Amino acid sequence: MPKAALHNLGCKVNAYETEAMQQQLVERGYEIVPFDEKADVYIINTCSVTNIADRKSRQMLHRAKKLNPKAVVVAAGCYVQVASEELKKDASVDLIIGNNRKAELADILDERLAHLKEEDEKVYVLDIAHAREYERLHLEQLGGHTRAFIKVQDGCNQFCSYCIIPYARGRVRSRSREDVAAEVKGLVAKGYKEVVLTGIHLSSYGIEHMEENPVSHGNWNHRELLALIREVHAIEGLERIRLGSLEPRIITEEFAGALAALPKFCPHFHLSLQSGCDETLQRMNRHYTTEDYEKRCRILRRAFEHPAITTDVIVGFPGETKEEFEITKKYLERIRFYEMHVFKYSRREGTKAAVMKDQVPEPVKAQRSDALLSLEQAMSRQYREHFKNARVKVLFEEITVIGEKEYLTGYTPQYVRAALPAENKEDCARLAGTICEVQTDGFVTDEVLRVHL
Repeated sequence: MPKAALHNLGCKVNAYETEAMQQQLVERGYEIVPFDEKADVYIINTCSVTNIADRKSRQMLHRAKKLNPKAVVVAAGCYVQVASEELKKDASVDLIIGNNRKAELADILDERLAHLKEEDEKVYVLDIAHAREYERLHLEQLGGHTRAFIKVQDGCNQFCSYCIIPYARGRVRSRSREDVAAEVKGLVAKGYKEVVLTGIHLSSYGIEHMEENPVSHGNWNHRELLALIREVHAIEGLERIRLGSLEPRIITEEFAGALAALPKFCPHFHLSLQSGCDETLQRMNRHYTTEDYEKRCRILRRAFEHPAITTDVIVGFPGETKEEFEITKKYLERIRFYEMHVFKYSRREGTKAAVMKDQVPEPVKAQRSDALLSLEQAMSRQYREHFKNARVKVLFEEITVIGEKEYLTGYTPQYVRAALPAENKEDCARLAGTICEVQTDGFVTDEVLRVHL
């Protein structure tokens, strides 16, 4: 039985695809071992979102070959898609499998291991810009036990000036509702209670099948995504639905109202912002204004009681002045997010932003990042305070050590972490994997609510 080890770099979509590739190998009789162990095959699902991600991808490929020089080392994914010519020359890499070819991994490996000849084909990369079919990857089991990330969409048509992903992932391609529902039903039958629908640009789900322009009167067309959510919502035994990152323009009164009418839907929204300054957003080629974004947040707060709104912010984008940064900071203070993911701008070769003038020095980026991280901590704690001394519903997952004590931990619908003292192990075992209404009575840490039955 050949041994295989897999390593994932990058986003939730990559993580889903890595699990799907692992499932392929298990079905073919491979034994899956930890990446640090000696294996016959190493698969690295690479990332290319920044130059740093490229470097980490190369490092992991070289590390795999050092672990076992005789092993077949497979480079898969986004870095492959944008750097296949470079990887062809890399002696550490034996197989190069691009996006939209990952479903063929097991077949490609079987053929490779059967021959083991130098003249065997090495590169399996298609022109992703012309890919129109969604790659059929399917999962029956995941590493977790309560929450499953479900990839429903691939590709992006937005072309933000800092982003390489449209070149690595291609144009928008969507998975059929029937296929998504079948996968969710299978996972629910295995005990999963919650699914997170995710994609490279989730708000674009289904737009390639629409005859009309997907953007109507400045709003993103939500018809196809809403139909998918409703179909998944109808699945018996599923108790929660979350969404991955959303395009702000998809949030309309109609869309928010429709979601609020679905009892299983969790009021947890990740609306990517990137900057609170309109001039910076224009250079980023983001297709909304700060006023428009704020309007969408107001819609969500009218439709849901205390929804969790999270976001991404890039500091130090080319040309960002001190004044522009201060505008962003004041804007963030006004919006009051639950969580912010703060990124220092990282130059990515092949993008428009990489050659823009007025690149911001790294020390300045670090200062601005620190300032926003401090703001994030304060806003996040303030958001969690709302749930102090309240009744909340928690999907309990596992026993975790926090400080020196054991707790059964899980998450509220708003994705606030909660912890129940694990004093009775039998009760904890009974509650794990279930949703239970509990009372909050304070905090275990700044980030974790303390609850009791």
